[in-house]
Amino acid sequence: MNFIAWMIVACEIAFWVVIVLGLTARYILHLPKTGLVLLALTPVIDLILLTITGIDLYNGATATIAHGVAAVYIGISIAFGKSMIEWADERFRYYIKKDGPKPVKRYGLEDARHYFKGWVRHCIAFLIGASLLGGMVYFINDASRTEALSGVLKIWSIILVLDFFISISQFIWPRQGKASEEEKLDSR
Repeated sequence: MNFIAWMIVACEIAFWVVIVLGLTARYILHLPKTGLVLLALTPVIDLILLTITGIDLYNGATATIAHGVAAVYIGISIAFGKSMIEWADERFRYYIKKDGPKPVKRYGLEDARHYFKGWVRHCIAFLIGASLLGGMVYFINDASRTEALSGVLKIWSIILVLDFFISISQFIWPRQGKASEEEKLDSR
């Protein structure tokens, strides 16, 4: 694995470590301001990855799939970051602190709407990541050095379209919850 690939792994680990530390400070140590500061560091991790990727390419490196994945990671982190923190916060309060409400399982139309909102976030992530990829291609201005970035963008475009069809399928075939014993008896 090259340096950028390792940096992506390190940034992903740092992202979750900062979240766990922030939630621990907030709920276990009762330091809400410290917890907020730690949670606010998540965009700084993205900025570090973006800076390292830019410096690597500026210094003459040929773009690899890892450079493209860095842009994807940044787009996803920005678009989904807040919802990932809320997801972790909800589960931390319920499973660790034992004082929050049980995480909700969605079914039917509510689940389909939630999934579609996720697809909209995916579009936002795509716009951010594609802008970063396009910017790298533009500034490097050497097709032989940026071929991998174009490939990442093509694959991500296909994934975005597939995710759209999956999102729409949720409205056609919504996920159903387990039927209660009464509903099972009534259907007989």
